Amino acid sequence: MSLPPIDSALLPADIRQSSQTRRDAYTASLGFEQLLVQQLTESLADSARSAMGGDSPYANMLPQAMADGIMGAGGLGLARQLTDAMAPADTTSTGPKGTAA
Repeated sequence: MSLPPIDSALLPADIRQSSQTRRDAYTASLGFEQLLVQQLTESLADSARSAMGGDSPYANMLPQAMADGIMGAGGLGLARQLTDAMAPADTTSTGPKGTAA
């Protein structure tokens, strides 16, 4: 499974305006977040299947559809946190709310 190409216009403004390293970290973080959400939804679907006592014809499509919906709505916010940890924003030129540091 791979993350489809990301339209740079859809990236958060601060990520678009940051270094290539930070943009790459954000893209990698999105891929990880998508994989994690997929795994979590598969686990949820397995639990639901066993609770309902069997399979339905659409049960196998539920995890991917749910993961796509979550990611399409902006994800869990994990990609932003991972990006900030892996490639912190350069805050030397400005302080809080754009004021000089």
